[in-house]
Amino acid sequence: MFAFRTSIAIATLALLTGMAIPAQALTVVEPGNRNAEQPKIPGASRNRTAALKTTFERKYARVIALLENDKRLMRNIKTVSRKFDIDPIHMVGAIVGEHTYNVDAYDRAQTYYVKAIAYLKDSINFRYHGEDIDDFIKRPEFAGCDTLDDSRSIWSCREDVWEETFRGKSVDGDKFPNDRFSAVFFQPFYAGQTFGIGQLNPLTALMMTDRVNAVTGARKLSHTNGKRVYRAIMDPKETLPYIAATLATAIDDYREIADFDISKNPGLTATLYNTGDSAGRARALAARSKRAGRKIRPEENYYGWLINEREDELRKLLD
Repeated sequence: MFAFRTSIAIATLALLTGMAIPAQALTVVEPGNRNAEQPKIPGASRNRTAALKTTFERKYARVIALLENDKRLMRNIKTVSRKFDIDPIHMVGAIVGEHTYNVDAYDRAQTYYVKAIAYLKDSINFRYHGEDIDDFIKRPEFAGCDTLDDSRSIWSCREDVWEETFRGKSVDGDKFPNDRFSAVFFQPFYAGQTFGIGQLNPLTALMMTDRVNAVTGARKLSHTNGKRVYRAIMDPKETLPYIAATLATAIDDYREIADFDISKNPGLTATLYNTGDSAGRARALAARSKRAGRKIRPEENYYGWLINEREDELRKLLD
């Protein structure tokens, strides 16, 4: 595990410092879907939408209206995309996918900021059953992660340790839930909750903070300041760089680990934004390709399928 994390750290360091990375025989994934029909939409997404007494098509129309009407938001999306050297269609795709399948869009981006202020009035602490995350990661099981030197590698390592050592297990007399690291420690309002126009969770923001700092100069986030982390994911202006960094990192992972250039396929980046763990998925794809003796192409899920299917319509928003 740590050897793999070291390779990710090297790749991240190269991206942050401009150090040359040896060229590889990349396979470019062209625009469009591999699946003729949309993959099955999970029941949880269907249930959430039914509970809101709406439909996916209505939610899609609402987020499109938000992007059409909020010119400042679209300008910021394009500006941030240029800074992270990605096509802005990737950011549009991620936002549209989240608001079509996971949450409903507000009428304008400013409403997300108003919502953020309401949450940020009170203190926000990352803890589980009284144990603060800062104390938890000082347990000896996490010692190997401390040797890493960038936020993405460090927090990915800690997430791996959680999965392997703590999730659903008893350690030193403490019983830990069989749930994701981010849900247990980083979502104090209720498990599964995400916020803002990008619907990012705090752990993702902590992973991306070094890259956002390197590109934009924004102050780095810390797990000891929950309010600052939540502001970064809830304030529309502050969260856009974290959305872009997450997407750019997914593109880098597939290039560096699986030898695929997915930068022309917004459905694939949307899929990875939806599923998370782009490095792990790239590694799994590379392993499958090796076993098969040929390159196995990446495939969009139900969320990314919609983005590729509607790409022409979504690109009009950028005109």
